[in-house]
Amino acid sequence: MDTKPSYVVQMNGNGVHSKGLNGTGVNGKSANGQSVNGKSLNGKGFHHVNVKPSEMANNTLNPIRAIVDGMKITPNPEKPMIALSIGDPTVFGNLPTDETVLQALKDSIDSQKYNGYAPSVGYLKSRQVVANFYSCPEAPLDAEDVILTSGCSQAIDLCISVLCNPGDNILVPCPGFSLYKTLAVSMGIEVKLYNLLPEKSWEVDLQHLESLIDERTSCLIVTNPSNPCGSVFTKEHLQQILKVASKHCLPILADEIYSDMVFPGCSCPSMASLSSSVPILSCGGLAKRWLVPGWRMGWILIHDRNDIFGPEIRQGLVKLSQRILGACSIVQGALEGIFNNTPPSFYNSTISFLKSNSEICFNELSTVPGLNPVMPSGAMYLMVGIDMDHFPEFKNDVDFTERLVIDQSVFCLPASAFEYPNFFRIVVTVPEEMMVEACVRIREFCQRYYRPRSCELDQ
Repeated sequence: MDTKPSYVVQMNGNGVHSKGLNGTGVNGKSANGQSVNGKSLNGKGFHHVNVKPSEMANNTLNPIRAIVDGMKITPNPEKPMIALSIGDPTVFGNLPTDETVLQALKDSIDSQKYNGYAPSVGYLKSRQVVANFYSCPEAPLDAEDVILTSGCSQAIDLCISVLCNPGDNILVPCPGFSLYKTLAVSMGIEVKLYNLLPEKSWEVDLQHLESLIDERTSCLIVTNPSNPCGSVFTKEHLQQILKVASKHCLPILADEIYSDMVFPGCSCPSMASLSSSVPILSCGGLAKRWLVPGWRMGWILIHDRNDIFGPEIRQGLVKLSQRILGACSIVQGALEGIFNNTPPSFYNSTISFLKSNSEICFNELSTVPGLNPVMPSGAMYLMVGIDMDHFPEFKNDVDFTERLVIDQSVFCLPASAFEYPNFFRIVVTVPEEMMVEACVRIREFCQRYYRPRSCELDQ
C-alpha cells in the first residue's frame, strides 16, 4: 500500500505550523527553522533576514522626482505660489471637461453594465468605438487593432515591453518625456538619446538619430506633439523620420497623446497615415484632449498593414495586458458617449486658450535679457533657454529655477529633468492672469541677476 504524506497541525500560541514527512515544512520552509528560500536562519527568525528589493525596483528612477525632490524649494512668503511645473490641466480648475463627457460617465454608471471585470484588452464594443474614431483611409483600424490601457503611460509600458528585451536599446528624443527612460532602464533596456534642435522648432537631428542605430536597436520612440517642447512636426519632417525607420527596419512607438492639441494653422497627421511599410504602435488616451487625466483611459493602436508584427506582437500585447485587468470598465462604457457627443466647441475653446497663453508667455519672455523661449505649436508646454553666461550666480538650470521659487514663488521645471540642461519648461494651462503675473516675476528675477559678459562691458 502506498504511504501518503501526513501533516500534523500544531498550535504553539504563535500561529499554525504545518509539518510534512521528514520535517519538511510547507512553502519550502524547514520545520526546524533552518532555511527560508535557501537562506540559513539558524533558528533566529525573520528579523535576522535581509529582504532586498528586486533589481527592477532598484533600477526604477523617475528623473523628474529625482531632481525636484532634491531641490530646496521654499517659496517667498510674501508672494503666492505660481506652479508652472505640473503637466495636469485640471490643477487650477480653469479647464473643466465638457458636461457631455461627465454625462457619458454618469450614464455608464447608471446603466449598471460596467461594474464587473472587463477583458484585459478592453470591451470589444469600446475598442471598436476607438477604432472608428481614429480610423482613416490611409490608416484603417478595427477593434482588433486596439488595446485599451490604464492611461497612456501603461500603453507606453506595454509597447516597450513587447518590443524590447534586456540588452536591447531604444531611441528616445532629447529633450523628451522622462517616463520612457524610467520604464526602459527598469527592464534592462539601454536608452539612446537623439537630439532635437531648438533652432529648428525642435525638429529631429536626423543625422544624429541615424548614427545611434545598431543591431540591438529595437524601437524608435517619436513624440508628436512634444512634451516638453510643445513642438509639432510637419508632414515632411515626419516622412523623413519614417524614411530612417524604414531604412533600418525599426518599428516606431508613436506617443501621440497630444495629437489633438494643435494650434490653428498647424496640422498633425498621425505617423501611421504617412507610411504603410513601417509598423507603428500609436499610444493615446483621454487625458489631454478631454482634460481628464485622472480617469486613466489610454489605448494602443496597432498599425501593421504589411503584417510585419505578425500575430506574435499582437499576442504579446494581449499577454502583457493580462498582468493587470486593463482599463477602468466604467470609463470604457462611457467612451461611445464621449467620442460621439463632445461638441467641437469644447476642443476649440481649449486650443484657443492654450495658444493665447503660449503667445502671452512667449512674447513676454522674448524681451527678457538672458532668456530664449521657443514658441510652441501645440500641447501644453513651452521651453525657455537660459543663457547661463549671463547668470554667473547660478551653476545650472536647477540652481536657477530653485532660486526663482525662493525669490519669486514661481516654480518652473528645470529641463535637466528631460536630460536637457540650461532650459526650463513652462506649463501653459494656468489661468491667464497667473501666466501674466508669472512672466512679470520672471522678468524681475532675471533683471536682478542678469550680468553682461565681460566682452560686452569692454565695447
